[in-house]
Amino acid sequence: MNRQIFVYTESLPEKEQFEELFLTTGWNESYKLSADELMTALENSWYCYSVYEANQLVGFGRVICDGIVHALIVDLIVHPDYQLLGLGKKILNQLVTKCKEHNVRDIQLFSAKEKARFYKKCGFTVRPDISPGMELKWFDRN
Repeated sequence: MNRQIFVYTESLPEKEQFEELFLTTGWNESYKLSADELMTALENSWYCYSVYEANQLVGFGRVICDGIVHALIVDLIVHPDYQLLGLGKKILNQLVTKCKEHNVRDIQLFSAKEKARFYKKCGFTVRPDISPGMELKWFDRN
């Protein structure tokens, strides 16, 4: 059995590697972000966590946070070839641990409906209908 050795780091990934991983999600069909824009987003994050196998980025997650009250977990990505190996859970646990270490009171995340089960298994709950989240998408999707 070929056992993978993963390296976990808080260092930002290289721009090209992150763009490649980000493109596996299909999200950029709507966002239409350049590699430079993606990198700027990472650089403006409060905390980032990357996973590598053989120097190739295979997983990533980041937190946008004010450092005290609110944190938002975004861009939790595991390359499709590496899903179901526990990497997503390990990334999520690290992001949550970092928030808890700083005593951040409110940790939220965005999730596609088909991924909600994963986040529920990791301790997250769906917001009640009386306090749903809202969004404003002002960019052109065409």
